[in-house]
Amino acid sequence: MLTAVEFYKALADDTRLQAMLLVVAEQELCVCELVEALQCSQPKISRHLALLKQQNLLVDRKQKQWVFYRLNPALPQWCQHVLETSLQHNQDYLSDAGQRLSLMQNRPDKCC
Repeated sequence: MLTAVEFYKALADDTRLQAMLLVVAEQELCVCELVEALQCSQPKISRHLALLKQQNLLVDRKQKQWVFYRLNPALPQWCQHVLETSLQHNQDYLSDAGQRLSLMQNRPDKCC
């Protein structure tokens, strides 16, 4: 079971927090979309996503050459509430990343 300390430690890094909130906002994102939105290298994004997956905050699925991440459906309700509330009350925190994401060309198709 995820503890509050583990949850907040996982989100204590700016890149991880932004990635989580973007995933909450979009429901599912590919690594390449997070690279574009957050303007970070692919290895850095993948490292942060691996930590979030290890803490059971995110789950992934592979589709062709892409790996998509979404919120773990087994995440405790209180964690989901914290993330949704944080997203709702901090739109300016993600505005630049969201704009880059919306302008991204050749976003991978989500078939599932």
